[in-house]
Amino acid sequence: MNSLNLKTLLSRIFEENGITKFWAENLSIVLLFFFTIILSILLFWVTRRIIINIFNKIATRTESTFDDLLLKNRVPRLLSYIPLLFFIYANFPGLFETIYEPFTYGLKIIIEALSVIIALGLIRALLKSLSDFLKTFPALKEKPLDSYLQVIMIFLWFIGGVLILSILTGKDVWSFVTALGALSAVLLFVFKDTILGFVASVQVAVNDTVRIGDWISMPQNKADGDVISVSLSTVQVQNFDKTITSIPTYKLISESFINWRGMSESDGRRIKRSLLIKISSIRFLESSEIQELKKIELLSEILEKRNEEIDKSNSNKKVDKSLLINGRNFTNLGLFRFYTEAYLENHPMINTNMTIMCRQLPPTAQGIPLEVYVFTKVKEWINYEHISADIFDHLLASIKYFSLECFELNSNFLPNK
Repeated sequence: MNSLNLKTLLSRIFEENGITKFWAENLSIVLLFFFTIILSILLFWVTRRIIINIFNKIATRTESTFDDLLLKNRVPRLLSYIPLLFFIYANFPGLFETIYEPFTYGLKIIIEALSVIIALGLIRALLKSLSDFLKTFPALKEKPLDSYLQVIMIFLWFIGGVLILSILTGKDVWSFVTALGALSAVLLFVFKDTILGFVASVQVAVNDTVRIGDWISMPQNKADGDVISVSLSTVQVQNFDKTITSIPTYKLISESFINWRGMSESDGRRIKRSLLIKISSIRFLESSEIQELKKIELLSEILEKRNEEIDKSNSNKKVDKSLLINGRNFTNLGLFRFYTEAYLENHPMINTNMTIMCRQLPPTAQGIPLEVYVFTKVKEWINYEHISADIFDHLLASIKYFSLECFELNSNFLPNK
């Protein structure tokens, strides 16, 4: 028995008990209205419990994570609205059909529009679950799947919006599509960032420019950290101070930035740092000083070999060694360079398969920069900094054995406060 028959039956019972026809009809409508609401609430509660319990049992009995993701994205909850909408659509409009026809028509329109919204929400939840499931695969984990999901949802919401407008106005769907075609220029302007973001997302994915987890530096946007999400409109970067910077996706195509992925995937992380050697401390070494430096284990073999070579060259050329400037000679800076390279080659945390170099840069007003250019075996930031500090601690402590001095700004030259 449908709501219309029940309403007629109740009206007849009320009339038989002395109530006028007008009040009998209205009273029967009110009673059936509240009764239908109670039934709707009970139906929603029961169907939601049943559907959620079914999904929970499936999730606990299977090893797949997809069903867990369906629960996480509330797919069962959205499914439980469908029986409720069918029940309301089948019963509520019939209560007011004979007396309040405009209200009945409006109620049907609202239910149909809500059905479209629920359907779109359900599709979005399913697509989000699928996207999260695909991210569990190593080959797809770093791909911007959220961007593609947003593009699909924009398209679906566009269709859903047209359907809702068609339902609310009672006009044909194609009339709205034609009108929107005429407004295409306005739509392109409104959705400019979205369109640019979509194109940028495709280019980022195809060219493999940025992945989730990459360390990128973009000083002009105050971003220096790890990429935590790549969406249609923005790329979120968690900086090293734990702040989060949002960058429009299209800026990754239109502006320059540094991606440190190459360093992370290489066999080492580069140390490129200089000591400033005081120019006045650089000089030739006396024979006695050379003999003293032979006590340094890392230099003894080099000194023996080079000393023999230099003595032979000077002897063949009959060089007057009364002055150190004549012929070939050792300098304290040159020996310190040899020592530095030998020290780096024997350091356990330096990758000897990559470049190891200690080079002299052009002189500056602060002295001669002596640059260390090597690669550490570890790339993790904290360990990298510790290794760098240990190396330069040793070099700074060693420099006095070569009668060299590092540049320090004299307090007499500091500006007066």
